[in-house]
Amino acid sequence: MKFQVFQVSRKGGREKNEDRMGYCYTKEAGLFALADGMGGHPEGEVAAALALQALANLFQREAKPVLPDPLRFLHDAVMIGHKQLLRYAQDRKLPDTPRTTVVACVMQGNSAYWAHCGDSRLYLVRGGRLIARTRDHSYSELQEALGRAAPGAERFNRNVLFTCLGSPGKPMIDCTGPLLMAPGDKMLLCSDGLWGTVPDAEITAQLGTRPITDAAPELVEQALRNGGVRCDNVTVLAVEWEGAEAPAANAQTGEPEELDEEGFASTIQAGPGSVDEAKDAMDDDEIERSVREIQEAITQRAVKKTP
Repeated sequence: MKFQVFQVSRKGGREKNEDRMGYCYTKEAGLFALADGMGGHPEGEVAAALALQALANLFQREAKPVLPDPLRFLHDAVMIGHKQLLRYAQDRKLPDTPRTTVVACVMQGNSAYWAHCGDSRLYLVRGGRLIARTRDHSYSELQEALGRAAPGAERFNRNVLFTCLGSPGKPMIDCTGPLLMAPGDKMLLCSDGLWGTVPDAEITAQLGTRPITDAAPELVEQALRNGGVRCDNVTVLAVEWEGAEAPAANAQTGEPEELDEEGFASTIQAGPGSVDEAKDAMDDDEIERSVREIQEAITQRAVKKTP
C-alpha cells in the first residue's frame, strides 16, 4: 500500500493540548486515527491516548496483514477504547470518567472505511471536490439534519455533544464504507479546533489544490489566526492515497517507515505519566476480554430481536 501522510498538532489558547493522533500499518492495510480529549472532565489527554492505543493494539493483533472485516474492526476497537476509559476511572476511583471524541480510518486494498464518535471529523477530497465528511454527534448538527436548526443556534451549541467515549451511556459509533479510493484522493482527520474556525469550503480548496505537506500546516495556521487568543488546540492528520501497492511513505521525511519483524509499524505512542501506566495495563488478555464482551452483547441483542 502506498500513501503519504502529514500530521501536525498545535496548542491554541488552552492550558494544555489534549489532542492525540497517529497511524499504523502493515504492507497491505493502514489505520489513521485522531482523538480530542474533552475539557470539563479529568485527564482528557489520557482519554485520547487510550482510545488510540485501543485502535492500534487491535489493529496489530488482527491485521495479518489485512483486516478480515474493517468495519467490524473499527466498531470493536472504538468500543474497546470506551471500555478502557470506564475501567481506568473505576480502577483509580476517579470522581468522573475521562472522555474523548475519536475518528479513525482504515485503508485496505482499494477501499477506505471509517468510524467516528463525537465531533472530530474526516474529510475526503477528490479532484478539488468534497466527496465525504463525517456528521458531528452534536445537537446543532442533529437539529440541522432534522430541519429544526434555529437562526444563530450554531453559536451556542455546536460543541454540545450527545455522545463520546467515556460517557456513562453506550457511545454512538457511526461506521462508513467501503468507499473505492482513487489515486490522488486526500483524507483529512481533524479536531474541532480546525473546522470550528475554517469553513469546509476552505478546507476542500486547500486539499484540492496543494500537496498535503503545504495544505495541512496552512490550514492549521489559518485556524490559529481565525481563532485568536482563545483558539482551541488544532490537530490535523492528512493522508494522500497513491495505490494499493509499494511501501508507505511519511511525507514529513520523504522516507518509508520501517516495519518491524511482525510486518507492523506505528506512530501511536503513550504520553507521559498516567498514560504510560494505562498502556501497561492493556495487554492481550484485556483486549480479548473486551472483544468477547462486545461479541456477547451483539449476540444477546440478536436473540432479543428474534421473533
